Amino acid sequence: MMDLFIRSLPLLLKGLEMTLHVLFFAASLSFTLGLLFGIFSSRRLKVPVITPLIEGMTFVLRAVPFYVQLMIVYFVLPDLLGFNLDPFPASVLALGLCSSGYVAQIVRAGINSIPVSQWEAAFALGYSMPQSLRSIILPQMVRNVLPAFNNEFDSLLKSTSIVSSIGLLELTRAGMNLVSREMEPVPIYLMVALFYLCLSAIVNMTTRTLERKITYVKS
Repeated sequence: MMDLFIRSLPLLLKGLEMTLHVLFFAASLSFTLGLLFGIFSSRRLKVPVITPLIEGMTFVLRAVPFYVQLMIVYFVLPDLLGFNLDPFPASVLALGLCSSGYVAQIVRAGINSIPVSQWEAAFALGYSMPQSLRSIILPQMVRNVLPAFNNEFDSLLKSTSIVSSIGLLELTRAGMNLVSREMEPVPIYLMVALFYLCLSAIVNMTTRTLERKITYVKS
């Protein structure tokens, strides 16, 4: 068992590195787009033409399974537009877009949960709409929806395993390659599961730490 672990570790670490790269860039895209979509679909910040388009887009992103979106980004879009897309950017784009639909709903619900009195107090103090949003509304929104953000980030981490279907050498694909080489599926997949378990634990501990700090600042 120890010999198998030592032989498998280099490829698993290489897969882990790729998983972290995909996760970082996909999460950056997801939370950036999701924040914008959520802001402009919230109750007090609706824009007549833009908001219905955003709501329709986020509905599609949430309704279509991620695997189907990945196939569309990797196979359909390059065929329609006439260019080749490598597995890494296709994975980041598909993951980020799919997750942004859920992040948008989290942000929208978080902004809508802020009492109207907070907006009125900000305007009474002379804050403009962008200043009120940046300095007063968004900080409270983040505190309220941090557990939901944690769940979405954790879900995004697990979804990175699906990109192995287009040949990206991330953690799951590394495990599959090792199984083909070593013919030992049980211990290898258990090692892959352990890596995901450790990553998920780090994400959850980080979020709990942020929650405690935010609660301390609030009190």
